[in-house]
Amino acid sequence: MSTGPVRWLVPIGGACLVWLLPGPPGLTADAWRYVALFVFVIIGLVTEPVPGPVLGLLGLSVGAGLGLVGRTPAESVRWALSGFNNEVVWLVFSATIFALGYEATGLGRRIALLLVKVLGRRTLGLGYAIALADLVLAPFMPSNTARSAGTIYPIVKSIPQLYGSTPAKDPRAIGAYLFWTAFATTAVTSSMFLTAMAPNLLAVELARTIAGVEITWTSWLIGALPVGLVLFLLTPLVTYLVYPPAITQAGRVVEWAAGELLRMGPPSRREWTMGLLAVLALVLWIVGSGFVAAVTVSLLVISLMVLTRVVSWTDVLGHAQGWNVLIWFATLVALADGLNQVGFLRWVAEGSASALAGVPIMATAVTLIVIFFLIHYFFASTTAHTTSVLPAFLATVAGIQGMPVEAVVLGLVFSLGLMGVLTPYATGPAPVWYSAGYISTTEFWKLGGLMGLLYLGTLLVLGFPYALYLAG
Repeated sequence: MSTGPVRWLVPIGGACLVWLLPGPPGLTADAWRYVALFVFVIIGLVTEPVPGPVLGLLGLSVGAGLGLVGRTPAESVRWALSGFNNEVVWLVFSATIFALGYEATGLGRRIALLLVKVLGRRTLGLGYAIALADLVLAPFMPSNTARSAGTIYPIVKSIPQLYGSTPAKDPRAIGAYLFWTAFATTAVTSSMFLTAMAPNLLAVELARTIAGVEITWTSWLIGALPVGLVLFLLTPLVTYLVYPPAITQAGRVVEWAAGELLRMGPPSRREWTMGLLAVLALVLWIVGSGFVAAVTVSLLVISLMVLTRVVSWTDVLGHAQGWNVLIWFATLVALADGLNQVGFLRWVAEGSASALAGVPIMATAVTLIVIFFLIHYFFASTTAHTTSVLPAFLATVAGIQGMPVEAVVLGLVFSLGLMGVLTPYATGPAPVWYSAGYISTTEFWKLGGLMGLLYLGTLLVLGFPYALYLAG
C-alpha cells in the first residue's frame, strides 16, 4: 500500500480546512476540532495512506492526547479504549474465526461445489446454485469479501472456461451472467444476516447508542427476511432476463463439480465438526438470544473449534484478518461515539429537525432512506459510509418528533448490504468481480443502477412497511 504524499495530502487538507473554519453556533471549539479529526480519519479510510486500523488508532490517540473527548486524561483514555470493551466488536472478530474454519477445513468450497453439482444442469439453475452457496455461508462469514471473492469467486471463475467463455472470447455466452449473479447476490445476502457483513454489526451498535434501537441477531433476521428472500429469488432470474446468457444448458459443469468433489475426497472429521459447530451457533443465535448473548455463543464455539482441532490456537493467533478487523472496528466504534460525546450528533439532530419541520413524517422517512442509499455512489467502502454518514442520519431520525424511529432505523441498516450492488467499487468484492473482465464498465454501471433501483424499491415498498408493522 502506497504511503505517498498525495494519499496523506487529501485527508490532512480536509481536516485542516475544517479545523481552521470557525465552528458553527451550538458547538464548542473542542467539538469542532474533533469533527476535523473525524474528517481526517474518514477521508483517510478512502485514500488509504496506511491501513484502516492504523488510522483509527491515530485518530483515537490524537483525540485523547488533545483532550477533545473527556474532561480529564483518565476520561479520555477510557473513551479511547471503549471500543475494545464492546461486545459487537468481539462478535465481528468471532465471526472472522468462523470464516477461518470454513476455509481451513474446505467446508465452504465443498458446500459450493455440492450445490453446483445438484442445481447446475441449466444456466439459470447454476445461477441459483451460486446464490445459494453464498446464502449458506453468509451467517458465518462477516467479510463479504472473504465469502464472495475468497470462496465463491474461485469456483465461479472455473466454470465459463468449460464452455469457451472468457473475458476476451464470448463473455456473454455464460461467464458474464454467472459473474453478475454471483456479485449481485452477495449484496442481498450481506443484508439478510447481522453477521453477513462486518459493517452491519457496527451499524447495530450505532443504532443502539445514538437512536436507542436494540437490534439482535434474531430481530435482524426477522426484519430483513421478506426483502432478503424476495430479492434472493429475483436476482438470478432478473439477471437472466435482462442480461441473458447465450448458453442456457450447463451440463458440463455438473461433471466438473463432481470431479472436483472426487478430488477432495469424503468429508473429513474437521469438516463434519465445523459443520456441527456452525449449526450449534446458528441455533443458539436464533433460539437462545433470551438467555445467552450472541458474542458468548461465538466465543464458546471458537473455544470448541480449538479444542476439537478444527483450527489450532496458532491458526487463530496467525489470522491477521481477524485481529485487523478487531482493532479497526474497536477504533471506529469509539470514534463514532466521540461524535456523540462532544455534542455534534445532538447539534445535527436539532438542526435537521428544524429544517424538516412541516414536512410530512412518512415523506421525510422515505426521503432519508433514499438519500442514505444513493449517497453510497460516493463511497468505496461500506465501512466508511457506515462510520461517517449513518451517525448523522440516526441522530436526525431520533430528533424528529413523531418519526417512527425503529422502522426508519431498520430501513437504514438493512440498506447497507444492498447498496453494495451499485458500482464497481461499492463494496469489497466488487473490484474482484469487475476486474475479471467478463462485464464491461458500461454494463457494470447499467446493471448496478438497475439492480440498485430494484433493491431500493423492494426495501421501500416491502421492507419499510414491514418494519413499521414490527415496530407496532
